[in-house]
Amino acid sequence: MTCYFRHLNKIFEKAEVAITKENKKEVDRAIHSIVGIQYKNCSATWKEVKKQIAEDETNFVNMLKKELTKN
Repeated sequence: MTCYFRHLNKIFEKAEVAITKENKKEVDRAIHSIVGIQYKNCSATWKEVKKQIAEDETNFVNMLKKELTKN
């Protein structure tokens, strides 16, 4: 879980998300949902996250914000 988080600090800052021990799993599930990859499939998720960020970083940041504020 969260094997790619260390690469996303800039994205988390832009999305105004502070990663804590308490919310790490929730953020990870949100990212999996955004990219449409089954939860806990780290390498496939990271591959898709990189692709989506390269294509449209702002959109990825906005989707992350939206996904985390659903509840």
